[in-house]
Amino acid sequence: MTDLRWGILGAAKFAREHMGPAIAMAPGGQLCALATSDPAKAAPFQVFAPGLQVHGSYDALLADPAIDAVYIPLPNSLHVEWSLKAMEAGKHVLCEKPMAMQAGEFDRLIAARDKAGVLAAEGYMIVHHPQWQRAKALIAEGALGDLWRIDGAFSFNNPDMANIRNQAATGGGGMRDIGVYTLGCARFATGEEPAEIESRIRWENGVDTYARVNARFGGADYSCFTSIRLSPRQEMTFHGTEGVLRLTVPFNARVFGEPQLQLSRGMETVVERFPAAMQYELQVEAFNLAAREGTPYACPLEFSKGTQVAMDAAFAADRPL
Repeated sequence: MTDLRWGILGAAKFAREHMGPAIAMAPGGQLCALATSDPAKAAPFQVFAPGLQVHGSYDALLADPAIDAVYIPLPNSLHVEWSLKAMEAGKHVLCEKPMAMQAGEFDRLIAARDKAGVLAAEGYMIVHHPQWQRAKALIAEGALGDLWRIDGAFSFNNPDMANIRNQAATGGGGMRDIGVYTLGCARFATGEEPAEIESRIRWENGVDTYARVNARFGGADYSCFTSIRLSPRQEMTFHGTEGVLRLTVPFNARVFGEPQLQLSRGMETVVERFPAAMQYELQVEAFNLAAREGTPYACPLEFSKGTQVAMDAAFAADRPL
């Protein structure tokens, strides 16, 4: 089959540094177009995508019959609007997380996807990384025995009040930016949905800068925190009756460091390393295959809705710090 022809809505930094190159390099697709009102912003994209067509507006790109799929890295508050417009234009959609800011908005996205007959998904790359696929398999096969405990942390320090992560109007805050990882990865790895959710959240100017969430995943206690005001840290640990599984770089593989799985059983620890896997390219490759051939996709909208249900519950359960 022919390659999937991609366009990007907006010249966002993340698109320029990560997803644009991934789209250009992943098998089964080509980066063909970019929508930006400032042609100068297209120059860095043209370095890795020669011949890139530049459209002066998002609508113009969506009207381009030569484009099959769009990647949307816009501010969180615009994700639903432009995902719906793209699907109405007959395009496949890969939208940055959080694709919606309330669980109910996913119902509109799912209905639009089904009506248009396209693939639409949230940019949740970790489920395509072999470390998480391996972690899920180890838990499922009983390598940890009975799972009793899940712990996690994800933080970075962003005090720039002009940044969209610090602006309530554009859907900023730590939970929406990175809480989707700490909650979603536990759902993916265990196959369980969280219950008995409780949270303590610190707020600044309408955005959450620290959030601790406790819950139950099946028979396991869950306790994770996220923050956009603390020194960078990330790790996830799954603790069972027969072993402990630790993921050293669970979210920003290669950027934060080398991702490792450390499986400790008794006095023995076995380490599996994943130095080469490029999770953004793997995500795009999987999307290309699913859009072109209908193969199952690891992160359908229904999965993303489940994580948003959990985040909505955490916000609702907040006891402010």
